[in-house]
Amino acid sequence: MIYLDHSATTPMSQYSLKVFTKVSQEYFGNPSSLHDYGSIANDLVQTSRQTIAKAFNGVARSLYFTSGGSESNYLSLLSIARANESKGKHLITTPIEHPSIINTFESLRKEGFEVSYIPVNSYGEVIVDALHELIREDTILASIGHANAELGTVQDIKKIGEILNKHGVIFHSDCVQSFGKIPIDVQSAKIDCLSLSAHKIYGPKGIGACYISPSVSWKGLVPNTTHEQGFRQGTINVPGAAAFAAAVEEIMPTVREESERLKQLRLTFLSLLNKEKVVLEGHPDNRLPHHLGLRVKGIEGQYVMLECNRKGIAISTGSACKVGQSAPPASLLAVGRSTQEAHEFIRLTFGKTTTEQHIVKTVNTIHEMIDVYFR
Repeated sequence: MIYLDHSATTPMSQYSLKVFTKVSQEYFGNPSSLHDYGSIANDLVQTSRQTIAKAFNGVARSLYFTSGGSESNYLSLLSIARANESKGKHLITTPIEHPSIINTFESLRKEGFEVSYIPVNSYGEVIVDALHELIREDTILASIGHANAELGTVQDIKKIGEILNKHGVIFHSDCVQSFGKIPIDVQSAKIDCLSLSAHKIYGPKGIGACYISPSVSWKGLVPNTTHEQGFRQGTINVPGAAAFAAAVEEIMPTVREESERLKQLRLTFLSLLNKEKVVLEGHPDNRLPHHLGLRVKGIEGQYVMLECNRKGIAISTGSACKVGQSAPPASLLAVGRSTQEAHEFIRLTFGKTTTEQHIVKTVNTIHEMIDVYFR
């Protein structure tokens, strides 16, 4: 089967899996234990922390392990907002963020915070002038994702970071989709907090990380929590952390080269596509290299996905975190598509094993489907 759903998850690499297995079997101590088994496990955790933080030019002691990207999002947003509410209770985000962010801001709104949403243009790019207008004296935190999981559009986080930093607004960015795909530097982009997930870069599921700059105040959600400096309860997933670091070690040296390869596959796909019947969503150029968000005019995305699956091709109809919901992708509605158009959406995301032959077969499958459907 051809797998084109790498934004949902990726298979573990052999190296990451090898590290996960070895650590699980040989370095199984609880890192909080004071005996040698615990000390060895703790050393592994600290080394993993350094490896991951180095990949985005962060400070190792300010990286906290979590169960994944969603938990990183809500733990960081809640802990930062509550710790800084004496300075103000105004928050900013966009309507195209991951559900874990949208839902967390809704929870904070019910606590008495005020949330403003920055509009995006037809490509899903933040309208920077609107961001300027939304910032107030009591604005304490903004969450703007680096790249949208559905549209594939990449935000200009350097420009956004400069604006927020100038006004003293804490900048959180969900980098789950972009990390390991395009370069990220928290120092140059002035990102105060970011969220990551291992299973998007060929690491294991159930492990993620949240980075909060040493200059940012945060308040642990549960009093007297001892793990991860009070950021999160529960024993650290040591083999998961080590395997996450292994995935980072493996992918970072090849980011630029692999991004260019995937971009060329994307361009090949688009060059073969029937553009009268299939529409590209998101920015045509300023997007994740491996990502294609498409609409087949007049055909439900769910139907296209099921037909591709029947032909041995795995694609999706949007973020995997929204499976089971009848509502169309919110990002499509936010960029001005009708409900019917949003329901036509499909997403194809490439990975390490994707070849040009896979691209050609997928395009042909979609064209055959269109011919049969409109016969």
